[in-house]
Amino acid sequence: MAKKATTAATIKVTQVKSRIGCPKAQRLTLDALGLRKTGRTVERPANPAVLGMIEKVKHLVVVRSDEL
Repeated sequence: MAKKATTAATIKVTQVKSRIGCPKAQRLTLDALGLRKTGRTVERPANPAVLGMIEKVKHLVVVRSDEL
């Protein structure tokens, strides 16, 4: 049986502020999102885990989405 492709909503997250001076937990959250440099953009699924990570660093990132 073939696996079905899921069409989950995705969001684009861009780091717009530096991580310098941020608490270690926020730096690790940016790393988990795949954001290691200012100006980088990644595309992530819009699931509760990712949305929770974005909430922790919302002052450092900009979120763009067509679905949300």
